[in-house]
This record gives sequence, C-alpha cells and structure tokens, in this order.
Amino acid sequence: MHLKSLSLVNFKNYEQVDIALSEKINCFVGENGVGKTNILDAVHYLSLCKSNLNPVDSQNVRHDEDFCVVQGIFDRLGKEENIYCGIRKQKKKQFKRNQKEYQKLSEHIGLIPLVMISPADSILINGGSEERRKFLNGVIAQYSRVYLVNLIQYNRALNQRNRLLKDFAVSRSFNLEMLEVWDDQLIRYGEPIYEERRRFVEELLPVFTTIYEQISGNRENVTLTYQAQLQHLSFREGLKQSLEKDRILQYTTFGTHKDDLGMALGEHSLKKIGSQGQQKTFLVALKLAEFEFIRKLSEIPPILLLDDIFDKFDANRVKQIIKLVAENHFGQIFITDTNKIRLQGILKEIPTDHRIFKIDHKGLVQQTDA
Repeated sequence: MHLKSLSLVNFKNYEQVDIALSEKINCFVGENGVGKTNILDAVHYLSLCKSNLNPVDSQNVRHDEDFCVVQGIFDRLGKEENIYCGIRKQKKKQFKRNQKEYQKLSEHIGLIPLVMISPADSILINGGSEERRKFLNGVIAQYSRVYLVNLIQYNRALNQRNRLLKDFAVSRSFNLEMLEVWDDQLIRYGEPIYEERRRFVEELLPVFTTIYEQISGNRENVTLTYQAQLQHLSFREGLKQSLEKDRILQYTTFGTHKDDLGMALGEHSLKKIGSQGQQKTFLVALKLAEFEFIRKLSEIPPILLLDDIFDKFDANRVKQIIKLVAENHFGQIFITDTNKIRLQGILKEIPTDHRIFKIDHKGLVQQTDA
C-alpha cells in the first residue's frame, strides 16, 4: 500500500500544493519552520482522521482562510482509494472515501495503517500516563475495530459516571443503584480493553527489545511493563473499594482509564536516568516495533513517517536504523530533514526508488535532484 499523490489547499502554511509521490521513499528537505512536518501531518490526517500535532481541527486551517482540504489517492491492495478531508471553521469535519462520506470517523481507522516517529514522541517518556494510554489506544485501534468500539463506549460510560458523582455532591444525595448502572457499563467495556492491552504489550515486548538491541548494539537492557489496577483486583471489587474515595473526589479512580506503560532502562525509570540518546533510541525502537506488530496483524505494511529523527543520533545508531527500514517488509516511507547532504548519505544505504522534495519559506514544494 502507498500514497500515490497528495493535494493540500489552505492546510497550515500551504496555500495549494500537489505532490506526486514515490511508492517507496519520499524525502522533504528545508530549513526549520518551512513546513516539512506539515506534509507528514497531512498524511497522518488521511490515515487517522486527525493531526498528530494539533487536536483542534480549525487551527490547522491556513491563517485568514475559512476552510482547508487534505486529499490523497492511495493504492491499497491494488485498488485505488481516494481519501478526502475537508475542514471548515465552526462546522463539522467532513471525511470521505471514494466520494462517500463517513457517518462515523471510527469507520475509517485501520483502513490506512500508519506509524509516525517524531520529536513529539518524547512526551511518551516525559508526559503523564494519559499520553502512554493514547499510544496504546492508537496502535490497537488500527488493527482492532472491536477495541475501538469498546474504548468509545467505555469513555462515554466513564463521563456519565463522573457526571453522576458530581451531581450527587451538588444535591447532597446518593443513589447506589443509579451509579451501578454505569459500573456495569465500565466493567462490560473495560475488561476486554484491559485484556487486549495486556496481550498487546506482552507480544510487543520481544519485538521491541530485539529492535532496541539492533539499534543500540546490544549495550543496554530495556523493558516495557503494562501497569493496570485490574492486575491486582477485579473490576467490580475495585469500583466497590474505591466508592467512598470517588464520592469525595467526584470522579472515578479505578479502571482502565488509569492504566500506564512502564518504561525502564535496567532497573530504573527511563525518564530519570536515560540520556537523550537512550531515550530517543527507546522511542524509535518502540515505534518500529509498533510498525512490525501492525504489519503482521493487518498484513499491510503501514506507511512510515520519520520526522527529523536523525538529529542527535551517533553515526552507528543512524546506520542501524537505516538498515532496519531498508528491509523488504517496509513499505512507503516519508522522511524530513534539514540537511540534504546527510539525507543523501542515508539514501545511499537504502537501494530503492526515492524522491527528494525541497520546501522553501513560501511553502513551495519542488522535486529536486537526488
């Protein structure tokens, strides 16, 4: 599967751009701030129905314009797929597949699998547990429609339960039967979410550690651990034991919405002792393991977006990353970099078709000599 062409109108800093793409490697070079990452973010939109950088759709519309369009033509299993995303300020986002509008955006997730590696991934290490749950949800939802539906229903039930707890506090009343209606919903949808996350981390771990060893030269011991309250207590018992605490705090303190993903270097937290290089290697290995996991389950190589990832890596780690992505099971790859010479050196290590596009400060995208 690959993206054949990409068209943008009023998307971020681009007034209008049409790009014919290589089915293998596409590189975008230019100084910082010219919009290289925005090209990759447009591809992210077409796959996952949202920006990787800005969750507010209207803020991705070009300044002083009322709308933007992101459109791509994909070759998926030999069939052409025309994917359209239109955003108008103050209106609902419109998403279409082959001119037919989706009623629910969740129907599109998984059609075009994608993995993005960028400097923004550092939030997985330095951010709160919510960021790591987003990672888990984002990966699993690309190959499991059931998981995505369960997640949507769980979050709805959680919001209703929290609202009820607040209402009880305001009215100084309490009705256990009303609360148990939402307890049942949390248990119904939360237990399969827990089981799928547990299975995912268990199966991802050996892939992740192997890739990390290849990139680092087998010099460091790293681990991923799934941390969940349900590992120690049944869902119903956990809700029962946390009831008084929930009433005081006016929100639900037990459930899969409290899960986390532990990241360690040796026996210590990666966040506390990991160097910048070690943390970056950890994240690249994690995302490449995500790629491999999705590829095996969906039998379609995800599109791989590499946004400015080679900066601050030593030459050996760069070489190992290149060696990994040069393997045959990788499909279409998008790369951004500020250094064309470095990029050309990288491409020499990958004997396959590629195109290099130069982006200037006016938002002009031109194919350049390799």
